[in-house]
Amino acid sequence: MSSLPNNARTAIRFDRHELAGAFGDIGLDLPLMILLVTVCRLDAITAFVLFGLCQVATGLFYRLPIPVQPLKAMAAIAVASGLGAQTLAGGGLAVAALMLALSLSGALGWVARVVPLAVVRGLQFGLGLKLALLALHDHLHAMGTTGYILGGSAFLLILLLRDNRKLPAALAVVAMGLAYVALARPEPPQPLTVHATPFALHLPSPADLLNGLLLLALPQIPLSVANAVLGTRQTARDLLGQDIPARTLGLTFSALNVLAALFGGVGVCHGAGGLAGHYAFGGRTGGSVIIYGSLFVVCGLLLGPQMLYVISVFPRPLLAVLLIFEGLTLAQLSRDMLGQADGFFVLLLVALAGAALPYGFCAGLVGGTLLHLALTWRARQAAHAPTQPPAGDAFAAPTAQPAPLDGAKLQTRTP
Repeated sequence: MSSLPNNARTAIRFDRHELAGAFGDIGLDLPLMILLVTVCRLDAITAFVLFGLCQVATGLFYRLPIPVQPLKAMAAIAVASGLGAQTLAGGGLAVAALMLALSLSGALGWVARVVPLAVVRGLQFGLGLKLALLALHDHLHAMGTTGYILGGSAFLLILLLRDNRKLPAALAVVAMGLAYVALARPEPPQPLTVHATPFALHLPSPADLLNGLLLLALPQIPLSVANAVLGTRQTARDLLGQDIPARTLGLTFSALNVLAALFGGVGVCHGAGGLAGHYAFGGRTGGSVIIYGSLFVVCGLLLGPQMLYVISVFPRPLLAVLLIFEGLTLAQLSRDMLGQADGFFVLLLVALAGAALPYGFCAGLVGGTLLHLALTWRARQAAHAPTQPPAGDAFAAPTAQPAPLDGAKLQTRTP
């Protein structure tokens, strides 16, 4: 299979639906970006501008609503451990090298062929469930009663405007959030000026590369194979009818992480959830991703360090609602497994592992594939087994058949 996507003729659009789709993944990206910048001591302007440029590059290359997201496993470990920017850069280069090796060796394509659809559906369903739980647990109750009112209003607004072609739902929710920011901001806004972006080459030391490999890259790579490659590939087939080679997704993943790591940015990956989020709110071409990335670039240059404050004021319950619908869009792709008993069983186990266990997507990917192979082997054995007699008849004694009546032998007895 060619390593190039087959969507070269897809026209990139810039309309209100692409603009609405641009906010489909913001509920996951913004919290992670804020945590990485503040805890890992990244330069805010550089991190946001580079993240936006990675989005723009992806939108231009794929011409489809395939965004990038911060590397989630790496982000969680780096934030929890308080790792610095240099270790994060070492991890970015290490994960890029690992994915490049998988792509060029053909191993990534082999994994895409071996992993059955039921397992991929389980990964999609599990990620959708995880996104919804993240929204409910971390964001929805962040503002108490006010947050529940805002979140409930946004949820109803999305339901009412879900099929509205004139006013996309996501735009209405974002407008609600910006209005809240304008009313709740305790200090007058600073005049907008263009901030200098301190782009500089960051070459991690051998120690940072080793620590990044062991602490960050090795835990991240299974999740990236499952979600950034297999999940994104299948979701693009489901929603857009596009077949993107696994090798291509791996190569763009590697290139973007080299760029981010060398210049002080946040490691990124493709994601089935991001694609589902952009699609859920109207994105159908790379225009939604380009708009999304451009917003990060412009806000990073104009707001600079103030961007963290503005984002922190934006009501998190609204981000939670956007994240819930992103998860629902991804989870409902698994409905084609409802008529397959074994496939649905594998799907549920993989989804539960991915949503509930540490490194659950890795466990679900490997364990689900092995389980599916075992169930398939059992079904084939049963199909070729000889027909057995009904239970209870195998040891039954043969029943004597009565001899046919012979009229000549009948005798009539008289008293």
